Amino acid sequence: MHTVQEQTVVHSTFTLEKHYPVSPEKVFAAFSDPAKRRRWNGEGPGAELLRFDMDFRIGGLDRSEHRFAADGPLKGAVLVRQLHYQDIVPNRRIVTVYTWSIGDRPFSSSQSTFELIPTENGTDLIFTEQGAFFENSDGPKMREDGWRSLLDKLGAELAG
Repeated sequence: MHTVQEQTVVHSTFTLEKHYPVSPEKVFAAFSDPAKRRRWNGEGPGAELLRFDMDFRIGGLDRSEHRFAADGPLKGAVLVRQLHYQDIVPNRRIVTVYTWSIGDRPFSSSQSTFELIPTENGTDLIFTEQGAFFENSDGPKMREDGWRSLLDKLGAELAG
């Protein structure tokens, strides 16, 4: 039997739920419109966005690159996200598979599902991520916290 110290991949699944007081069409547009998506899911403090390519269709590939501040915890590292769309049902569902890498060394791989549920006063978004985190990666807790922050930024984008 192997010990946890020998484990080279940590697996994790988490689900986050958010309510937005707008229609599923508006929430979906924040994912499908490159300018909107870039604002809530690409730009942010602490990292310079070097590249943001988006091909929103089943089989499409998104690629983003961020250089983190030299005085931050990642000390100028370039992080690369490659995301493939597995399923898109307009105004209802988006399923993606993505990896994060530092340079060409991947440190995690995830499948994410965004479900948009219409309600009487807006949309409930149910987000589920199933991740594999490799040696010395950011880990499940940091990833969940990151998505909480991004879904809050999505809310600000929808309110604006």
